[in-house]
Amino acid sequence: MSVKEVLEYVARSLVDDPDSVSVTETEGEGSVILRLSVAPDDVGKVIGRQGRTVRAIRDVVRAAGTKAGVTAVVEIVG
Repeated sequence: MSVKEVLEYVARSLVDDPDSVSVTETEGEGSVILRLSVAPDDVGKVIGRQGRTVRAIRDVVRAAGTKAGVTAVVEIVG
């Protein structure tokens, strides 16, 4: 499972409208930037109270990236 697939899976599990979840991937030298886009009503669910949920998502994706040998960064796009 790629880092992008991990992020998509986690995001689809959290939101009310899983069909609106999309992840774009930009690769650099030894790093990957993942931009997560969800429905406007689901942005709060992805971010969570005081950013706890998005922090946990970033930790999981960072761990998956480390396993794949890249540095992974998650950005939330409204």
